[in-house]
Amino acid sequence: MDVEHVFKAVADHHRRHLLDLLSQTDGLSLNELCAHLPMSRFGAMKHLRVLEEAGLVVTRKVGREKLHYLNPAPIQEVTGWAEPYRRLWEERLDRLEDYLQTLQQQEQEHDNTESK
Repeated sequence: MDVEHVFKAVADHHRRHLLDLLSQTDGLSLNELCAHLPMSRFGAMKHLRVLEEAGLVVTRKVGREKLHYLNPAPIQEVTGWAEPYRRLWEERLDRLEDYLQTLQQQEQEHDNTESK
């Protein structure tokens, strides 16, 4: 699945809320999902369709109901893509922390020599 489709799907807070609901309780019906959303069934169906197109949700018909299940694989792809950037920023923030500690130590040493 295209990473762009996943980003588009999770860009909306309602769709992220749907994913959160399914991560807590997998296999929910449209009625069960709608009970947690401030929108009509039609609106919820449109959001579910976007999530399905991105591969984040799988829908299965069970009896007379359609149940919706979370598929975490596309999120894992995005995580894999973002991992090098996370490491880069962690390294930069670690260097910044080291630099700030050095400045703080120098300032303390300077204050100690002035007070003598």
